Amino acid sequence: MRIFLALLLLIGFPGKADDLQHWAQRMDARGVRCSVGLWDLGTGKLLEGHQTDLALVPASTTKVISTYAILKSLKPDFELSTEVWGDLRGATVNGDLVFKGGGDPQLTSERIYLLARELKERGVARVTGRIRLDQSAFDTQRFGNGWERTSGNTTPPVLPLSVNFNRDGGHLAADPERLAADTLHRILTEAGIAILGEPAPGGTPQKLLSFPSLPLRDLVSGINKNSNNFMIEMLVKQFGGGTWPQGVARIQLFYAGLLGLGPDKIALTDGSGLSKDNRLSARTLGIVLRAAWNDFEVGPEMVGSMKIIGGEPWRLHIKDPNLARRIRCKTGHLNGVTSVCGYLQTLDGKLRVFAILLNGPCDTGDAWELVSRWAN
Repeated sequence: MRIFLALLLLIGFPGKADDLQHWAQRMDARGVRCSVGLWDLGTGKLLEGHQTDLALVPASTTKVISTYAILKSLKPDFELSTEVWGDLRGATVNGDLVFKGGGDPQLTSERIYLLARELKERGVARVTGRIRLDQSAFDTQRFGNGWERTSGNTTPPVLPLSVNFNRDGGHLAADPERLAADTLHRILTEAGIAILGEPAPGGTPQKLLSFPSLPLRDLVSGINKNSNNFMIEMLVKQFGGGTWPQGVARIQLFYAGLLGLGPDKIALTDGSGLSKDNRLSARTLGIVLRAAWNDFEVGPEMVGSMKIIGGEPWRLHIKDPNLARRIRCKTGHLNGVTSVCGYLQTLDGKLRVFAILLNGPCDTGDAWELVSRWAN
């Protein structure tokens, strides 16, 4: 037995390369295009791959690209602000109370209660006018480029002042601005601030409050663990000064400067991966993931934002107990697209980077067949 094991160590375990080749042949026979790779995390050496440079539709693995660029550029402590303006005289705001959106993607009812409490602490007791929204921080484009050919109807319109992800009871809000105004009105009233709704007199409003979002580290975690399309598109627009094209261009410039990955490698039209016009390869994802892991400044936050198989309450298609706590990943799914990328630890403790992009009549099991074999 020892002699047999020694021979295996000398000549290598048979079948590993054939397994990938046979897997790729099966995918090809079904009309599935593949870009897959497994790299050593420490050295970056390619251990196994198939068409690693083939750029395909990446679906939600796009979020790895967008969140790392934004996290590295703005830093984990970065916060966005929702401003409150009004003509405050004593305890009364004369005229309308204006909420100016700054792109906070997680302005929920729970956080609006905190905002209302701060207004009360600053002496605001009544508003003679109405609640009014200022959406001037973003341009008028509310849906991303390329969403008309994908599941864009599952993502709400992107507005700089958005409440509860622009969802009403779990469904897309028919009128997100009405939802925001009504929610603000209700919570302020419950907090003891009277909204009288009278005609607004002339006056000079001042900034009464600048209410911060959660720190970027928490927003990125929510985006990647929940694959929240709305949240990352809010951040991309804010990153671009209010427009999607500028936000995407800034992400591309980031990678061209940091890793030498030009727009031919980082081909994006949005930040979430909803667009089927996006193109990434397994190698590009592997390079970015390895850079993030080795980034002392923001790497822990980025790696920590990935889903972990086992031990977390996040919804996952794969619940293999054999992989528990050994896979940190970002998955992606669109019609005709399955993708997954991230980090894995082998049974003997070695750390790997992996990326799998499948375009065609594929399913989740096709990708996780490889992940399971690489991890075991």
